[in-house]
Amino acid sequence: MNTSIARQIARIILEGFSDYRTRFTDITLGARDRFLKADWSAAQNAASDRINLYHVAVTDVMTTLASQIEASYLRNSICWQDVHDAYLDLVSYRTDPELAETFYNSIYRKVFKGEAVNPRHCFIQSEFDGFKVQSARGIYRSYYQEQGLVSLVGRILDDFQFELPWEYRRRDIRNIIHALQKTQPSWVRRSNVRVDVLKWVFYRNKAAYLVGRLVAGDDLQPFVLAVLNNEQGELYVDALLCENDCVSVLFSFTRSYFLVDARIPSECIEFLHTLIPEKNRAELYNSIGFFKHGKSVFYRDFLKHLQHSSDQFVIAPGVKGMVMSVFTLPSLDMVFKVIKDRFAPPKDISKAMVKDRYYLVKTHDRVGRMADTQEYSNLILPRFRFSEELLDELQQVAPSTVIIYDDKVLIRHLYTERRMMPMNIYVEQLVEDGNDLALEAVLDEYGRAIKQLAAANIFPGDMLLKNFGVTRHGRVVFYDYDEIIYLTECNFRDIPEALYPEQEMSAEPWYSVSPGDIFPEEFPVFLFPDLAIRKRFTRLHGDLFTASYWRSIQQQITQGQVMDVLPYTPSLQLKKQHVDKPVSRQEAEPVV
Repeated sequence: MNTSIARQIARIILEGFSDYRTRFTDITLGARDRFLKADWSAAQNAASDRINLYHVAVTDVMTTLASQIEASYLRNSICWQDVHDAYLDLVSYRTDPELAETFYNSIYRKVFKGEAVNPRHCFIQSEFDGFKVQSARGIYRSYYQEQGLVSLVGRILDDFQFELPWEYRRRDIRNIIHALQKTQPSWVRRSNVRVDVLKWVFYRNKAAYLVGRLVAGDDLQPFVLAVLNNEQGELYVDALLCENDCVSVLFSFTRSYFLVDARIPSECIEFLHTLIPEKNRAELYNSIGFFKHGKSVFYRDFLKHLQHSSDQFVIAPGVKGMVMSVFTLPSLDMVFKVIKDRFAPPKDISKAMVKDRYYLVKTHDRVGRMADTQEYSNLILPRFRFSEELLDELQQVAPSTVIIYDDKVLIRHLYTERRMMPMNIYVEQLVEDGNDLALEAVLDEYGRAIKQLAAANIFPGDMLLKNFGVTRHGRVVFYDYDEIIYLTECNFRDIPEALYPEQEMSAEPWYSVSPGDIFPEEFPVFLFPDLAIRKRFTRLHGDLFTASYWRSIQQQITQGQVMDVLPYTPSLQLKKQHVDKPVSRQEAEPVV
């Protein structure tokens, strides 16, 4: 290939990436205005639109390449080494080169769709691994307590000019200090504490988050303030999150992506990683909207994990699904999901419909109750890492997707997802152990998960316990998406009274049932064959068994209400009552 053509291809790819980043940033910057205006519907639409940008950008670049580059040049794989080198030279000066590599890989895979990847022609491993890009003025502000905690917290609030007044600034300051004294007493007693707060605000749904950390020597603790709009032109601090687990849940794989103006993504990720080091960088890239690069980071980490482990892929524990074959690597906290070639009755859907529903979850508000997934094509794995039982199942249920060779396994399409304990197994263990307290907690979580999905206009369809998982934080999360539909598309009905006893005893319903009809009164027996568990759940969330409950949620959604589903428990919400008590000298002065 002529080197000038190679440079032209590289420039076309980079121009497409630059345009994508510009549009990505424009949508992100609009989050502030939507938050201040309390335009929650627009906020949801913007979050979905930003996810769709990547596919649009890749499609635009492919169209440009097809119109400007002869196919004989474009499909000449040998000469893509020149394209790779030219592109690498162009992106070396950017502040987001790692994202630019991922975009290039997306184009390369489109050009050579279905073909083996040559590591010399694309970025299997990043050329910028360990390379640090730093902003000239730093990405966070540091605060010290020379003049006391009241002054320190006040300066943090004042430095974020939201253009709306605080509902009651003094109350918020006192509440933050009291929460610190209660949850972090050892930190409050220190005199050398510094508070670092990122200059960027993290927006998601109805909240804005000021994200930072408490620092004293080598010790570090997260410090996150959740700011809400009271929809009357005023703001207030609703919660202070200082525990690692609370911040980890905030950045969970079960939640929608933040809109944050991280112009140097790698620098932002490194800061976040100091707050929640147990989260891998792939998840953190996902959490700020760069899910395609998060996918690349996970894949690179996955390859390293395979090199340093020896266990085999096995069938995932739990009840086998009718749509997906699910397997896992015991040493890795992920599952791999392959769509079966055929679905047994009563499943009446296609592969395309399953993919559409997984994409719906990707672009929808997951409200902390649906697991994020990553989609991979033409994944090649070593055959000896698969158990024979798993290979037999994959050959039987998905022969068109899984091709088994002597030394490798080619999987044409799969999803990766965080591994969780299936809720049915979790509940069985609790019953066996006689752990009533934990059983009560997980059943309550299950009910709240269904209600929060409903608030986000999602009806799970198949609500059996086997389709929900329990995270390490004890949260219940839905992960089987082949039957989900929008709640507003459902027709929730009460079961009509039987006209005479024989009707009620009949094996067939005595009333008409149309497509889309759902009878919540049927849920109890269907979901909880165990009578004792059924009674316990009914006491906690019996309203889920009434059509009127579901219709009331539908009505709120159709009226345009966007319901609150906060990523922290009510116990962490700061009290909003007005505080007239004067600030004490102890609070006003630094602790020595």
